Amino acid sequence: MEPVQKKKLYIDVLERIMSAISTSEFPPGSQLPSEKELMGMIGVGRPAIREAMQALQQMGLIRISHGERARVINPTPDVIVAQISAAMIMMLSTNPRGLEELKEIRLLLETGLVRVATRRATARDLDRLAEALRELREARGNNLRFVAADMQFHALIAEMSGNSMIAAVSKGMLDWLSRFKRDLVSVKGAERLTIEEHERIFKAIVNGDAEAAGKAMEDHIGRASELYTQYIANPPE
Repeated sequence: MEPVQKKKLYIDVLERIMSAISTSEFPPGSQLPSEKELMGMIGVGRPAIREAMQALQQMGLIRISHGERARVINPTPDVIVAQISAAMIMMLSTNPRGLEELKEIRLLLETGLVRVATRRATARDLDRLAEALRELREARGNNLRFVAADMQFHALIAEMSGNSMIAAVSKGMLDWLSRFKRDLVSVKGAERLTIEEHERIFKAIVNGDAEAAGKAMEDHIGRASELYTQYIANPPE
């Protein structure tokens, strides 16, 4: 049997402050007590308080500004996903299987999302999606603008699902992918195919055909993944 590991002091402080936040002793928008006040309240030294505060900031639960007391942040899905984005991008850059696994997640997530979005689409949603499609067409020839328009189209579909947690994860995932996708639109025929595929997705959503929308999304993501694989194997000179 392995010996019981002694819990680090800052972890106990972290748990105490998190408990106070979760029970609304320190609700979102409020300021935490000063370091000196926390030291007296919890009965620990400054190093443990500072480590706990840094951990809370990394978790996206507080914001620390120079010269001010830490402020509690409302932990929305968007804030939480943003906190892990830098680490995720690093992992994708260094893990040989990272992008393949992310593309697999995207396929499963977005084909389901577009079905839900189709069933829940409002007239305003369709107008916004049509505008995103127009922007995609007009962005041909401009790599950065084209990728941004592509990502916006997919992000709107995620929002249309009405599920803020899934939408945040989906938009975060799209941002991670966009870091590795920009060169692909320069491949001959890629822009035209991308536009045509988005038009098919849009048409299915407008027609209220959730299954057709799911199939169109599956074809689109599958083709994009295949293009990426070919690009990596045979990059342009």
